[in-house]
Amino acid sequence: MFCIQCQETVKNQGCTVRGVCGKTEDTSNLMDLLIHVLKGASLYGEKEIEKGSFDLVYGRFFSDALFATLTNTNFDTSRITDYIREAFKVRDDLRIQAGDEAGDVIHDGAVWFSDNEEDYLAKAAQVGVLATKDEDVRSLRELLIYGLKGIAAYAHHAMILGFEDEEIYCFLVEALSSTTKETSVDDLVGLVMKAGQTAVTSMALLDKANTETYGNPEITKVNLGVRGNPGILVSGHDLKDLEELLEQTQGTGVDVYTHGEMLPALSYPFFKKYDNLVGNYGGSWWHQREEFETFGGPILMTTNCIIPVKESYADRIFTTGTTGYPDIKHIPDRTVGNAKDFSSLISMAKTCPAPRQLEQGEIVCGFAHNQVLALADKVVDAVKSGTIKRFVVMAGCDGQQKARSYFTEVAESLPEDTVILTAGCAKYRYNKLNLGSIEGIPRVLDAGQCNDSYSLAVIALKLKEIFGLDNINELPISFDIAWYEQKAVAVLLALLHLGIKGIRLGPTLPAFLSPNVLKVLVEKFDIRPIGDVTADIESIMKGSY
Repeated sequence: MFCIQCQETVKNQGCTVRGVCGKTEDTSNLMDLLIHVLKGASLYGEKEIEKGSFDLVYGRFFSDALFATLTNTNFDTSRITDYIREAFKVRDDLRIQAGDEAGDVIHDGAVWFSDNEEDYLAKAAQVGVLATKDEDVRSLRELLIYGLKGIAAYAHHAMILGFEDEEIYCFLVEALSSTTKETSVDDLVGLVMKAGQTAVTSMALLDKANTETYGNPEITKVNLGVRGNPGILVSGHDLKDLEELLEQTQGTGVDVYTHGEMLPALSYPFFKKYDNLVGNYGGSWWHQREEFETFGGPILMTTNCIIPVKESYADRIFTTGTTGYPDIKHIPDRTVGNAKDFSSLISMAKTCPAPRQLEQGEIVCGFAHNQVLALADKVVDAVKSGTIKRFVVMAGCDGQQKARSYFTEVAESLPEDTVILTAGCAKYRYNKLNLGSIEGIPRVLDAGQCNDSYSLAVIALKLKEIFGLDNINELPISFDIAWYEQKAVAVLLALLHLGIKGIRLGPTLPAFLSPNVLKVLVEKFDIRPIGDVTADIESIMKGSY
C-alpha cells in the first residue's frame, strides 16, 4: 500500500499500512488497480473521441469510477472489485469499437485481464503510485489524477440532475491516457492547468444543475435544535437523494435533518416546502462517529465523507450511490423513471427514539453568488467607504488535525472590518462563532458545499468587473484555503486557472508535490503554506501575497 492523496496522510509522507482515513491495504491497492484499468480503457476511449463517436455512457462510467476512489467514499472491496470488472468490460467494448480487437495498443492496463480477485491484489502491487519512478513526473501525474477525481465528483452530481457536458468526460479520458505515455514535464503542467479549466467548467455545470433544479439559494436561518419526532439524518452531498427521501417521508411522522455538507440544502427554495425538513444536526464529517451515535435514528450517507463505522450505529447507517462500506446496508441506484427506495430507512426510523439534542439556536447560510450579487450595491458601497476593508476566502475542507484550529483562530482574530467568504465543511471551524455583521452584512458569508466553490469565483469575478479592475488579484480579497481531499485539489486548480495568486494552503502543503513541482507553483502562482496566525493576518490586511 502507498496512498498519498489526502491531507492527513501519515507524517505527510504516505500511508503504507492502513490509511489514516481507515482504508485497508486491500482497498487502497484495488483502487490503484481500478485507476490503472481506467487508464488502459482511456487509450481506446481516446480513439473513439478522435472519431467523434464517444458514447456518454462510457463518460459516465469513467466519472463514477473515479469518484468511487475519492477519499472517504468507498471502503467496500467488493464494490471496488465490481468497478474493476466493469472497467475491463468498458475497455473491451471501446477496444472493439476502435477496431483493435487484437489489442494492438501495447499498454499493460490495455491488454492485461483477469477475473480473479487474488490476481487483482497481486497486480495492484505493481501499478500503484510508485510505479512511476521519476519524482517530478509522478508528482504531476498524481496532481492531475487527483484533480480528475474532484472533477469527476462534480460531473457525477450534475449528471444525477440531468446535466452533462461531453467535453468534461472527454478530458477525463484525455488526461488518464496522458499518464500512460512518455509525456514531458511541460506538457504535464499544461494538462494540469487544463484540469483547472475543466474544473471551472464542471463546477459551473453543477451550479447550473443545482440552481435550475432547486432554485437559487437564499439567506436562510437554519435551526440547530431537534423536535420530538423520530428522524433520519442525511449526510454527504447529493441533493437528489435528499429530495427523494423528503418526498417519501412526507406525512409519515418522520423528520429529516441534514448533517455536514448537506447543510446548504436548507437554503434552496425547493426544499423549504417540506415541513419535516427540520434543520441541521451536528458539524463536519469527522465528528460523525459521536454525532451518528447520539442521533439515535437511521443515517443516510449519500456520497463521500463516510468514516469507519462504529458498532453502536452500524445497524442504523445506510450508504447509496458511489459510497460503500463493508457489511453496511446499501440503497440501490434508481432505475430509469423511478426514485430510490428509502422505505427501509423510514420503517426503521419509526422504531427509533427522537434525536438527542446536541445544541440550540440558529446559523445563517445561503450566500451563494446570486444572493451575494443581489447585495452587490451594498457590498460595493461598504468597500468604497472603507467599512469593509477586506474579504478573506476561507473555503475548503475540515479535518481532524489539531493544526486546523488555525482557521478558527484566524476567523476570531481578523479585524471587524473584514468579511469571510466560505464554502465547504471548513466553515464548521468558525460558522457558529458570534462574529457579528457589517451594516447588516454577516461577517461570514456561506456559499454552500465544497461543490459550490464556484460561487466564490463568480463573486470575485463580478467584483472585479464592478470595480473596473484588469486583474482579479487587485481586488481586496485574500485566499486562506483548507484542503483535505481531491475535490479541494480540483478547486485549487480552478483558482490557479483563473489566475488567482498568493493562495495560502493548509494545514500542510500536499505531500504529492515534489520539491521541483512545488517550486514551479510557488514561482508562477505564489502558493504558500499557512503560517503564524498573527503574521498571516498582518500580511492579509496589507493585501500582500
